[in-house]
Amino acid sequence: MQQTIDASIHWFFKLLELLVVLCMVVMVVMVFGNVVLRYAFNSGITVSDEMSRYFFIWLTYIGAMVAMREGGHLGVDTLVKHLPLMGKKVCLFLSESLMLFCNVLFFMGTWKMHELQVSNVSPVVGISMIWIYGIGYVVSVVMGIINLNVLYRLLRGRISEDELVQVVETEGLADAEKKMHEVRA
Repeated sequence: MQQTIDASIHWFFKLLELLVVLCMVVMVVMVFGNVVLRYAFNSGITVSDEMSRYFFIWLTYIGAMVAMREGGHLGVDTLVKHLPLMGKKVCLFLSESLMLFCNVLFFMGTWKMHELQVSNVSPVVGISMIWIYGIGYVVSVVMGIINLNVLYRLLRGRISEDELVQVVETEGLADAEKKMHEVRA
């Protein structure tokens, strides 16, 4: 059962990565095609600018979900990595709880704006703006589930000490810190 869930989650995030790539490709094709048409043929694609903006919005939010799952968001671990085990656990609990609270607020804000966005129509393409701003539902739910998963694992004691500091270091920084520790020793 757990393997099926893990596989489903894996493929869901692979689908999100594919959507990021597709959004980027469509944006590049539309913008570049529009530039070529304007300069070479004195015409253009009317919906190009608007749809590129919409794809960029979706690309940003979908990319944020993928980055959160991979631990790729920016963070500062200067204090946390020097804390004892219990301090790291408290900081992780506070961090995940605050992010969960923000996701709840994001969902509620999208919910409150839903009625306005459904009746609001984009000027050029003519689609309901909920198709653009409705990504707030998806992002807040997916990120909220990630937060709940980390909190559940933390409270059940199923999280390793390495996972308590959620900043992913770059290879160069990790090598520099390793050399500093060797010099001090």
